[in-house]
Amino acid sequence: MTVDDTGSGAGEDGRVEPHAADPSEDPLALRLEHLILGAERRYTPFQAARSAGVSMELASRFWRAMGFADIGQAKALTEADVLALRRLAGLVEAGLLSEAMAVQVARSTGQTTARLAEWQMDSFLEGLTEPPEPGMTRTEVTYPIVELLLPELEEFLVYVWRRQLAASAGRVVQTGDDEEMIDRRLAVGFADLVGFTRLTRRMEEEELGELVEAFETTAADLVAARGGRLIKTLGDEVLYAADDAGTAADIALRLVETMANDETMPELRVGMAFGTVTTRMGDVFGTTVNLASRLTSIAPRDAVLVDSAFAQELIRAGEAPASETEAAEAAAAAEKEGEEPPVYRFALQPMWQRPVRGLGVVEPWLLARRDGQEP
Repeated sequence: MTVDDTGSGAGEDGRVEPHAADPSEDPLALRLEHLILGAERRYTPFQAARSAGVSMELASRFWRAMGFADIGQAKALTEADVLALRRLAGLVEAGLLSEAMAVQVARSTGQTTARLAEWQMDSFLEGLTEPPEPGMTRTEVTYPIVELLLPELEEFLVYVWRRQLAASAGRVVQTGDDEEMIDRRLAVGFADLVGFTRLTRRMEEEELGELVEAFETTAADLVAARGGRLIKTLGDEVLYAADDAGTAADIALRLVETMANDETMPELRVGMAFGTVTTRMGDVFGTTVNLASRLTSIAPRDAVLVDSAFAQELIRAGEAPASETEAAEAAAAAEKEGEEPPVYRFALQPMWQRPVRGLGVVEPWLLARRDGQEP
């Protein structure tokens, strides 16, 4: 809830005259708010900032970063809002976070939880085809549902966050190089549904929503199960990352194979690149990400394209041969000596070099599974 930090409504001594909440507000909405927040409205933004011991300017920056709507100088804040301000400001005062970093913490948390909260309410209420009591509206059913789910969801949210934080901390420790903690070498992949724009014209909104949800769910499950990290979903496209090229390649091919076996799904194409990636607020940026996106746009249907750096990383790790000719010669030599031939998981086929908008000329490679390698 961002605030009007111009000082409007303040008296000569700087205090803001409190006033009641807008009487036109829905009583049920107010009851829900009190249930969820666990406290009554007590403070205007100015009073909350003063109680927290922070400037109005800094309080405004925090609230805007968290994505809260402008409430002017209404008395709409609780003790929890004061405590949140005090905690963020305390981290800055203690030197644990810079002011800019504290704002980033507020923004990343606000953006993530806003989407989560919207999804949860939509999903829970969507399942209510009939209210539990005759004559009750879906709006009236919301209160008892929230009342029952709130404590359980709160505990679950903290559990998942701690698990994710532990996994992220583990990756940072294993990185070793301080510079790589921010600018890391990762494999980045985009998976894109082919012809999605045309589908939006032909399908009903509900059908389209179900298709997108099925795609995102399948992609998220596959990425997580194979050791990758889902960065974000964009409706008809998902972005994921992995620490090594072999993991990313396996995920890409499994995505294509899984979607191809589902008659309800459009065809899929995947583009991947390997290189330095800048990470910010859970997202990834840089030339490597842009290249993966461009490769996706030129990838054939139900196929995976990778850049030359990705291909070389697979070859270096022994996951793919430098050429099929060399692989055949190595296999023949091993057989002649009575030894086991080299086993590769992936095959790489060089494609024609081509110009890619904004990135110059690139050499794409077509990625596939080696014959006899199970998906």
